[in-house]
Amino acid sequence: MQENWQDKYIVFFDGDCGVCNFWVQWILERDKKNKFLFASLQSDFGQKFLSERGLETTVFNTMYLWKPNQYYLVKSRAVLQIAQLLGGVYQLIAAGKIIPTFLSDQVYDLISRNRMKLAAQKCYLPDQNQKRKFIEV
Repeated sequence: MQENWQDKYIVFFDGDCGVCNFWVQWILERDKKNKFLFASLQSDFGQKFLSERGLETTVFNTMYLWKPNQYYLVKSRAVLQIAQLLGGVYQLIAAGKIIPTFLSDQVYDLISRNRMKLAAQKCYLPDQNQKRKFIEV
């Protein structure tokens, strides 16, 4: 599978968070061009990603978007880039890039701090086609 990662964007998310799982499902349903793969931050793959970059490996309140061998984005910048990559009407969300990162990340952090209260813990079960988009499910 790794040979195909160069053309993909990998979304790292908190696998124990209901809000995060909701957004993974939301992206999956709108990823018509098959651009995204997913990995939980708690997985071996997620932990390797974090540790190789000197990032926190025990706190999972940040979403990362990684384009292998190119870049990774965090928090609000990751969300806005995902919207841009989905295209169509979602590109309007990407217009939020004009907001300074420190401000958009404050909104992200507010949601992140309250995410366990915002959505019940749900066990999302992807269909067979969607399962192929998960690394170390």
